[in-house]
Amino acid sequence: MNRRTFLKVLGSGVPVAAFSCRDRREAERLAAGESVNPSELAWGKAPCRYCGTGCGVEVGVKDGRVMAVRGDEKSPVNRGLLCVKGYHLPAMLYGADRLLHPQRRLPDGSLERISWDQALALVADKFAHTLATGGPGEVAVYGSGQWTVFDGYAAVKWVKGGMRSNNIDPNARLCMASAVMGFMTQFGSDEPMGCYDDFEAGDDFVLWGNNMAEMHPVLFSRILERKRQKPDVRIVDVATRRTPSSQYADLYVEIRPNTDLALANAVLHLLVANGAVDRAFVRDNVVFMRGVEDLEEIGYGCYGEQAERYVFKDRGRPSSFAELEAFLADYAPARAAEICGVPEEQIRALASLYGDRGRGTVSLWCMGVNQHVRGTWMNNLITDLHLLTGKIGRPGANPFSLTGQPSACGTVREVGTLANRLPADMLVTRPEHRAKAEEIWGLEPGTIPAQPGYHAVDMFRALARGDVKTMWIQTTNPWVSLPNLHRFERRPGDGRFIVVSDIYPTPTTDVADLILPSAAWVEREGVFGNSERRSQQWEKLVEPPGEAREDAWQIIEVARRMGMGHLFPWPEDDWHEPMWEEYRRFTLGTGKDLASYAELRAARGLRWPVVDGKETPYRYAAGFDPYVKKAKGVHFYKAKAYGERAAFWLRPYQPAAEVPDEEYPFWLTTGRVLEHWHTGSMTRRVGQLHRAVPAAYAELNRADAAALGIGDGDRVRLRSRRGSLELEARVDGRGQPPRGTVFVPFFDESVRINELTLDAMDNISKEPDYKKCAVRVERA
Repeated sequence: MNRRTFLKVLGSGVPVAAFSCRDRREAERLAAGESVNPSELAWGKAPCRYCGTGCGVEVGVKDGRVMAVRGDEKSPVNRGLLCVKGYHLPAMLYGADRLLHPQRRLPDGSLERISWDQALALVADKFAHTLATGGPGEVAVYGSGQWTVFDGYAAVKWVKGGMRSNNIDPNARLCMASAVMGFMTQFGSDEPMGCYDDFEAGDDFVLWGNNMAEMHPVLFSRILERKRQKPDVRIVDVATRRTPSSQYADLYVEIRPNTDLALANAVLHLLVANGAVDRAFVRDNVVFMRGVEDLEEIGYGCYGEQAERYVFKDRGRPSSFAELEAFLADYAPARAAEICGVPEEQIRALASLYGDRGRGTVSLWCMGVNQHVRGTWMNNLITDLHLLTGKIGRPGANPFSLTGQPSACGTVREVGTLANRLPADMLVTRPEHRAKAEEIWGLEPGTIPAQPGYHAVDMFRALARGDVKTMWIQTTNPWVSLPNLHRFERRPGDGRFIVVSDIYPTPTTDVADLILPSAAWVEREGVFGNSERRSQQWEKLVEPPGEAREDAWQIIEVARRMGMGHLFPWPEDDWHEPMWEEYRRFTLGTGKDLASYAELRAARGLRWPVVDGKETPYRYAAGFDPYVKKAKGVHFYKAKAYGERAAFWLRPYQPAAEVPDEEYPFWLTTGRVLEHWHTGSMTRRVGQLHRAVPAAYAELNRADAAALGIGDGDRVRLRSRRGSLELEARVDGRGQPPRGTVFVPFFDESVRINELTLDAMDNISKEPDYKKCAVRVERA
């Protein structure tokens, strides 16, 4: 596609998509030609419900229904543009099978409608009984990067401050945990120092395993516009298969799976060898560190004893530039080319790009880097490229981690809804952090336990073993999204009790003992935090259908029934603002200062730290960050453990946990497509999106397909050591994998590709690697 066609696909050529529907059929009729008069609608602001970009949306309401959406021209994120999913947001609310009432599963497997009073009493009774008989280790809450800040804050306060358990973890463990640990291990604080302004300031954009044209299309359009205005802007696509992003790249660098570690080290090797190191910057701002590298000790989290609980902990030690030089000797371009399959001249071109001091470089990554058995290492290495060259903390020169969920940053990472965290970068393992949380929450000292709880994969392993007896799952669909799904199949009479709060039936509600209907998006008040540290508030614009209620309300009401109402001492009909202001206390004076609720109401989002009403586009940067007092340069003031300098980590290449062999000769990698979001529980109920991509498929290389006698559209069977499934083959489609690789999207609950994937994990973040396992391909 050319740029004009691309932008037309993004925007569908229309500024307003109209809906007034109860089901998909009515939505389709309206989309086919009916329209609404925008002047007849009441318009409110909200962030988009889908990815972590955080596009601003204007929502048109009439007669208690969302009738239309349009891109918010006042939003600095998207400036009026939406992607195809955003333009069809209203239909997400009005599927015919929307969950409307609490339902309890009976012994015969059928569902019985019950009242909210009965449902809340049942949840409270099950958690109280489990606490009394088994203790805090046998209860768990599995949350989401789709939680609002209120949902996440209520959950973490109830679990850690009320039930005295750290068994709370989010689905963001499956997508962003490696980025969290990358920033934490290098800066002592999570989230990027840059912002979306980099797209108008950068000269070179390097996409590390990130199909940005499909996954973050509105942001990618900003890069394309920058290139249109400044033709010498360069885009580099480092990937394991060609995607729509590759079509816009000035340089496409195709690597073998898991070899990005070797490629990054080869680039570092050349930067040192070619004298491209900014030695003054390194001297003033960087320390060198090295961690555990023994593969036998580290493992992959899926073999032997680690297959039940993976608790490896890295141990860092001081290193030096001299040790770095010796370390990088193993990554000369010729050797790295053998490992990666990348020509030496491309490695040299990439090093030249990073080493050019006259040009700003922005590195961008998402799941290709994070969902990786050494994802934290790879996050470290990308940031190392910027630390070594001094291209960090200034407009157009930053490492930037993109996110996949609307509040993976604002709720998970900032509120701290993880097994080892508390709000504002605090950790349960630190006595002073627990004491601060106990003081703000009005708890007795010693209430919050010091031992981290189960991370996501181990939490579900514990559930399968019976070590976790009672679990509440909200706003996520783990029976589609977890790796190696067969491990978690439920058996009748297994003695567990699972509560699921959602808006539609899913494979996860299919295994629930109690289903609670949730309010969605603008059916409730909320705050999301996006990838550039922007907190965005919206008001409730319509009533939820049936008896659906917001997730935070559900948690608060259960806590009250368990005698923990003191945790939520606010009026039942007016608790959002006081809850926000209590949460905000964690952040003030820390460099993560959040805006007041009144400020958020009046703005199209504000990027923290917000001090004296002024947002911060660039963290750690003189002239931008109010916590930096020096006249120029950077100050990594959150990195207390490193003397307020950033840590450059030496990280070696290591192979994947499972590689193709004679029996299973193909790589399998998984991911998303433009039209669908995550497990498809919302987007597959939108007629236009469903028709565009109605089912999952297996992308094959043309030569592989020919050798196997498979044509485009033929049925194929994929087999791994964990399972098999059948689906349609796609040859020469939107993506083109190299020989020996198969790609399958994971949005289709009828074709659960995660029954084949391996539950190997990153050694530090404990994030699963969905991008690399071995499969066999057969004609079905």
